[in-house]
Amino acid sequence: MGTIGAGLAFAASLGELTEALRRGGPAATAVVQAPPGTGKTTLVPPLLANLASGAAGTNAGLRIVVTQPRRVAARAAARRLAALDGSRLGDRVGYTVRGERQAGPGTLVEFVTPGILLRRLLDDPGLETTGAVILDEVHERGLETDLLLGMLTEVRQLRGDLTLVAMSATLDAPRFAALIGEAQIGDHDGGGPAPVVDCPSALYPLDVEWVPAAVPRLDGRGVTRAFLDHVADTAAAAHGHAGVGTDALVFVPGAWEVSQVAARLRGRAAPGTEVLELHGRVSPSEQDRAVSGRGPGGPARIIVSTDLAESSLTVPGVRLVIDSGLTREPRRDASRGMSGLVTVSCSRASAEQRAGRAARQGPGRAVRCYDQRTFGAAPAHVTAEITVADLTGTALVLACWGSPGGRGLALPDAPPKATMDEAVEVLRELGAVDRDGLATGLGRTLSRVPADPRLARALLDGAAAVGHRAAAEAVALVAGDQPAPGADLTRLLATLRTGKDPAARRWTEDVGRMETVARKESAAVVPSILTAPVTGPEAVGVVVALAFPDRVARRVPGEGPERYLLSSGTRAGLPAGSPLSGHEWLAVAEVSRAEGRDAAGTGAVIRSAAPISADTAEAAGRHLLTDTVQARFSQGRVTARRERRLGAIGLSSTPVRPSAAEGRAAVATALGKEGLGTIGWSTAADTLRRRLALLRRELGDPWPDVSEPALLARLDTWLGPELEALAGGASTGGIDLTDPLRRLLPWPAAARLAELVPEWLEVPSGSRVRIDYPEVPDQASDDGGRPVVAVKLQECFGWTDTPRLVDGRVPVLFHLLSPARRPLAVTDDLASFWSGPYAQVRAEMRGRYPKHPWPEDPWTASATARTKGRK
Repeated sequence: MGTIGAGLAFAASLGELTEALRRGGPAATAVVQAPPGTGKTTLVPPLLANLASGAAGTNAGLRIVVTQPRRVAARAAARRLAALDGSRLGDRVGYTVRGERQAGPGTLVEFVTPGILLRRLLDDPGLETTGAVILDEVHERGLETDLLLGMLTEVRQLRGDLTLVAMSATLDAPRFAALIGEAQIGDHDGGGPAPVVDCPSALYPLDVEWVPAAVPRLDGRGVTRAFLDHVADTAAAAHGHAGVGTDALVFVPGAWEVSQVAARLRGRAAPGTEVLELHGRVSPSEQDRAVSGRGPGGPARIIVSTDLAESSLTVPGVRLVIDSGLTREPRRDASRGMSGLVTVSCSRASAEQRAGRAARQGPGRAVRCYDQRTFGAAPAHVTAEITVADLTGTALVLACWGSPGGRGLALPDAPPKATMDEAVEVLRELGAVDRDGLATGLGRTLSRVPADPRLARALLDGAAAVGHRAAAEAVALVAGDQPAPGADLTRLLATLRTGKDPAARRWTEDVGRMETVARKESAAVVPSILTAPVTGPEAVGVVVALAFPDRVARRVPGEGPERYLLSSGTRAGLPAGSPLSGHEWLAVAEVSRAEGRDAAGTGAVIRSAAPISADTAEAAGRHLLTDTVQARFSQGRVTARRERRLGAIGLSSTPVRPSAAEGRAAVATALGKEGLGTIGWSTAADTLRRRLALLRRELGDPWPDVSEPALLARLDTWLGPELEALAGGASTGGIDLTDPLRRLLPWPAAARLAELVPEWLEVPSGSRVRIDYPEVPDQASDDGGRPVVAVKLQECFGWTDTPRLVDGRVPVLFHLLSPARRPLAVTDDLASFWSGPYAQVRAEMRGRYPKHPWPEDPWTASATARTKGRK
């Protein structure tokens, strides 16, 4: 340990950690909080191995398993520790990552990715050959690491001799200490959080500069090319000033941005500079070369990387960091059925770790290609993946573990209920879980396939349709992280089959593993749903359609060759120039939100897909097929069409004669959406309705509620025969709602309808004037909701009191008119009008209308005057 720890800051903390672990006994827990570069990843694993080998307990000689969130970090950490130990890689120190293993029976310390350890836990829940587990970089909040925290806490409590250590590079350690330390085992110190062992920063002096771009970092399509130019120019200039002895590390969010910036730097960096790319899509050998450091006498290097180089490992020789301040995080769009990575500002903690890369081995310099305000607005910590990602695979792991939905499991963050419920429902449809949410035999089989459960099921189902090898190729193709050129998976498949692509080796290994599973397990699954085997280019599409029937897509007629409608209802575009453009049917493996040309105005873009036939689309999405009669009531008539649909996709539509029930439902639906005005109110029906509404307002029961909602709620009660007529094809032109409304009249109270709310009012002149009742509802009326009579003033001579309706409850509101029928006054108190305002009206009007009577005492005017006024 003295040799291994020479020059490493964490060596000073080994004694404190040793004491904490000894106090905890064979099932000890601890949290190591140490900044990047202090040596915790190098020193803690061998310390635990030494403690285990010197112990007399049951965990003596058992393996120490260390998780690293990335494959390149696991390989690099194992290689470094083996070199410091003086042993051959794969002997005392080894690693296991997807598709690659350097470990043997004598391995004491094994570095693995979280996914590898998860699968081991499902196969061997007791981890019988493991004495201690170290979860490194828990602060990154990866989904699998979060699951391991909860699951290993349970294992430790059940076994009583499993040591668990969590290591974090940020100040969030107390949270993890509380999570894993609540239950200690045996007679040792217990209760409360696990001990936290700190280590001071080992950083040398670091200069931070802010060089914001004059152009936006992001637009609707992602990272702007202009900003990538700025990053490349900044990196070239900073590296040129740093001198030939300095290597640089450039952080950008994704593999595409890495290749773009690297290509620019190869033309702008100083002559002789080596520009390397570091991301998940380059080969393992290229990854290892990028993180291994410059060889003796080698050229200066600029390494362009995703956040893969943010933590976990030290890149030797780096004294300069150029940071775009961007990262990729998973996001799930539940409303459109899309999941994927989005580009966002990295957290402040991530920005600090990136900058710290430059000062691990000497004074360094960090250049941030954004301003301090943007840094201050960024989140403090990375977003926990469990809160934003698709949880179908997670739900299957939890079901296999015996904690459906995460119930009873101590996780750093509980999964969102709606997201988890949706994931469990998907698993039920796959047959992977039972009614209680526990894994079925098929579910356990699917959990052994290193792919999304939907792809795993498609591997088994597809084997009968396209063959074991072709199904395995398709699933490995979609499960990998290689981009499909022009979104065409069949073209990517052809490229990988040549073996020339850097990802071909890993893909071939994945195909072999998946083919083995398919041959072993596919016989237990239902036979092929296709009527005939499929071979050739369509095989990929068949498997993708089986995995994601909700993403089967059809070209939208009349909207160009690049617009498609998915069976889920999402519209999406193909990238410009895609070889898939124009295909009638596609099986879509990935679709994400996007703007710009590739989205074709839909707001989403298809990232990977394969062509399929209409028969394949219908077979794969058979549970989405519907065959219904859609009846509509429009323009006074009921029409119907038989609609065959695959989810949201229309397959055929033919006119048919609706049944009576379909017609009634169509009319009721139309009336519910558009109101009874769809049929139309005649003058008589409208008047009757207004009269009834006034009675309801003033007297209540038994007078009926004739508001729109009330009438719509009782259609069958008062409009039943007319609905039957409409459903049978009658035109609304022949229907008057007056008689239907009369069916609502309460008997015997209805006998007084004309007395309480008459249609006409006889005025002193002998005329019968129509009463205008308020609208329904009365709040829409400007006259306070009272009945109105518009009549010439002279016809009211001799009327001393205002007439009242509804047994004297409601006064009539008079609109008194001139001989030319222009408004003169509005009143509901004729006596007050005659004794007051009338005098002024008389003075103004008798000169204008001298032939009409304007008596001084209108309340006693003669019948002759009233008759002249009527004329």
